[in-house]
Amino acid sequence: MSYQIFARKYRPQTFDEMVGQKAVVQTLKNAVQNNRVAQAYIFSGMRGVGKTSAARILAKALNCQAGPTATPDNTCEFCRAINEDRAMDVIEIDGASNRGIDDVRSLRDGIKYRPIQMRTKVIIIDEVHMLTKEAFNALLKTLEEPPPQTVFIFATTEFQKVPATIVSRSQHFDFKKISHRDLINHLLVITKKEGIFIESEGLDLLAEAADGSMRDAQSLLDQAVAFSGANISSQDLREILGTLNRDILFAFSAAILDQKAEAVFPLIERVIDGGYDLRYFAKELIQHFRNLLLVKSVAKPEDLLPMGPEDIGRLKRETERAGAEDFLRYLLALQAGEPGLRFSSHPRIMLEALLVKLCHYQSITPLQDLIDEMENLRPGPSSSEAGPSRPSTGGAKNLPSKPEPPPSAGVPPSARPAATTAPRPDNLKTLMPKILTTLQRDRSSLAAILAQSSSWKVEDEPLDIKFNHDERFVVSNPITLHIFFPRGKKELLEVVDKEAKVIEKAATEAAGQKVHVKASEENTPGPRPRESEVDAALKDPTVQYFMDTFRARIVSAEPIRKPERGQ
Repeated sequence: MSYQIFARKYRPQTFDEMVGQKAVVQTLKNAVQNNRVAQAYIFSGMRGVGKTSAARILAKALNCQAGPTATPDNTCEFCRAINEDRAMDVIEIDGASNRGIDDVRSLRDGIKYRPIQMRTKVIIIDEVHMLTKEAFNALLKTLEEPPPQTVFIFATTEFQKVPATIVSRSQHFDFKKISHRDLINHLLVITKKEGIFIESEGLDLLAEAADGSMRDAQSLLDQAVAFSGANISSQDLREILGTLNRDILFAFSAAILDQKAEAVFPLIERVIDGGYDLRYFAKELIQHFRNLLLVKSVAKPEDLLPMGPEDIGRLKRETERAGAEDFLRYLLALQAGEPGLRFSSHPRIMLEALLVKLCHYQSITPLQDLIDEMENLRPGPSSSEAGPSRPSTGGAKNLPSKPEPPPSAGVPPSARPAATTAPRPDNLKTLMPKILTTLQRDRSSLAAILAQSSSWKVEDEPLDIKFNHDERFVVSNPITLHIFFPRGKKELLEVVDKEAKVIEKAATEAAGQKVHVKASEENTPGPRPRESEVDAALKDPTVQYFMDTFRARIVSAEPIRKPERGQ
């Protein structure tokens, strides 16, 4: 007797022997038992998941001499004829090679007659999506009103190519990919029956390479036995499948976690010497870091990872060297770099650069840490009563205060001198920074102009007493905000005067009381002694603040020159 490959030898012969298609099997069994068999079925799904096997089992269930029954005996004449492909009333057609309208017409003419031997005539068309449009149209009327005792079963790997008119006349069953665990369990059954020894890692490799296809898993096992005999090692399987050794993946992750950029280049050379494609290697490395992230994040990774306890333990030891955020950052960077690697003319250089960059990721200061540091450096309110602060364009609430120069002589004094000596409310000590913060939300350009002011101060105004329509008097205590600009900034004063209502609205919101805004030039006593621009910059509190926050240093300092007219 000639040798029979595992894919044919262990092909399921009953519904109960089918693996991984519980919903489909249960529905078909109930349909046979309750005499509710449809006139046409569409079995769709990827290769090797049992579509054609299910069609043959359904044909046996309908024609078994002990039936119709959901459990054909496979011993009667009709069952054996179907198993041996010699049943006259079970016609199996390859849609790829019999795809024309003439083939369908001859089929349609043949099914006009009742079954010759069996109870039900079954027409199985494999890869039905390969039929032409005309051939599908020729089937429409036959499917809608088929001859008595005739069942059509269509199998396809590309369900989306089947016309909607065919789908609407059939019952559709979607065959799922077979799970990793089910593949391993079925391979274990075969190896025990055949007396084959294979390691658990080898079974994982076979199931991973099969990618949900039972036929692929059986064929790969057959190939491994032909290569290694009855004793199959994991190393032999790696050579057959071309699978990357996990040791080299751990070597790369160790280099990245230890920040050893110099180790990347010899490891890449090792991958190339092993004959592996760099794009395939990048895909495997992404999967490796995904496994590390999963092990770091999940309490029971063995329920989600198709690996043995030894491999999972190795992953757990690797994850102790970094946090989940680090592994997530590595994984996202590898995924972001994969498309460029796929289309790069120099994939090796691009991959080396990407991995070297990953080696330096742990030395990068997280943005949240920088924000927290800036928050810690935020100064409190000034202890001086009249010491106004100098705002900045970046958000005045975070910058240190600066003493106010003497106010201009042209500014009118307070109408109530006694009020000027009274302590100001706390919310007025930081009035200008609050105004800038409010304006930055809607009028950032106006906030930038106000930030160029040199100083500001607040003065009380006389009480404003009015009577409303209920003859009740209302008392308001408005204040005046004086904003001083350096000399020569006439254009800034014009903008402030024009937008005074907007500024007063923001100031009133910030102070919690009515605020009037006045802008004027400061009265500078005269030119100060000339000093170098660098020394002047170093004495500026705003510059010092940003140097401390961002660990910066001054390279050069140049005065801002006013643009000439026409520029």
